[in-house]
Amino acid sequence: MMTHYLETKRQYPDCILFYRLGDFYEMFFEDAKTASQVLELTLTGKDCGLEERAPMCGVPFHAVDSYISRLVKKGYKVAIAEQVEDPKLAKGLVKREVIRVVTPGTLLNSGD
Repeated sequence: MMTHYLETKRQYPDCILFYRLGDFYEMFFEDAKTASQVLELTLTGKDCGLEERAPMCGVPFHAVDSYISRLVKKGYKVAIAEQVEDPKLAKGLVKREVIRVVTPGTLLNSGD
């Protein structure tokens, strides 16, 4: 999963990547550090095969619009990587794709 996350992040280096994992959107590494500060989220860590745990934070999928809105209003771009297949039917890693990039020019929902 982390390999796919890093590949996706390389395609969107100027965005904070919201990566869907079940009922949450997770952010890792520098994105997690930035989002945790801006959104006042708890910064935790995830074992990912590196020497140190990867910094991580997340938000529930049902509340994601308000968090994205807050980031964009502060000048950040957000890429949303969504699960594009049913996890119950997936063999191995659930397929994910960036379905939207949100910028100040594309923000439609105030979320507040």
